Amino acid sequence: MKKATLNFRIFLLTTLICLFITSCSSNDDNGSAQTSKVTVRMTDAPGDYEEVNVEVLDVKIKSTSETGEEGWVSIGNITPGIYNLLDLTGGVNVLLADNEVPSGFLGQIRLILGEHNTVKKDGVTYPLKTPSAQQSGLKLKVNQTLTGGATYDFLLDFDVEHSVVVETGGSGGYNLHPVIRVSTNATSGIIKGIVTPFTFQSLVSVQVGDTTVSAYTNETGAFQLNGIPAGTYTVTITPDITSEFPPLVVPNVVVVNGQISNMNTLILE
Repeated sequence: MKKATLNFRIFLLTTLICLFITSCSSNDDNGSAQTSKVTVRMTDAPGDYEEVNVEVLDVKIKSTSETGEEGWVSIGNITPGIYNLLDLTGGVNVLLADNEVPSGFLGQIRLILGEHNTVKKDGVTYPLKTPSAQQSGLKLKVNQTLTGGATYDFLLDFDVEHSVVVETGGSGGYNLHPVIRVSTNATSGIIKGIVTPFTFQSLVSVQVGDTTVSAYTNETGAFQLNGIPAGTYTVTITPDITSEFPPLVVPNVVVVNGQISNMNTLILE
């Protein structure tokens, strides 16, 4: 009887040890899959200004798509500062945040702006006012599930032309009503190229469903259209009217998610 009891105790102890080892192994496996690397960058589709300076203080994320102030946390490892959006053209972008975050559903990204926002036009610098409703931050819908161990590079594409609004009433001031597209290389691609001659600006655009994605060329004629879903598109280059060049239409431009479709040099004639 004692021998049977001893065998039972040995069996029970062995079972508990096995369960403990299995549990630890399971926890280790889950732990390695609980985070994803997320980077947040900012770029610009420029408008008719000499400078558009935006002060970025923080980047926050929320794991649900629900409205409300609960659940927002800083992504961490932030690079705060005042950024001239017009420096971020032709494929140039700036890294705002780069960190490991919990994997799973990512509902929204929030861009926290400071008060030192300005716009420069015709050599004069004006305050760029942020409406009180947006002082808590600019909420951008993402609605994407982050896979453990994967890297996601989110790009915030600031549409300056539609984001800077002249105040009504003849005051001559400017308000910031941000129009921002959020994309990631996991679910979209990029169209880039160079338009020549580049002694004037050209507007490069592509129709994505009901949305027109556009960007101006920079001083070297370079352009970049970000966040274009996989597919085949027609790209339209519209030169400044003073150039007297007609628009150039380029069909059958293929975009692949996670890749850059380089149109190389496009000649206006």
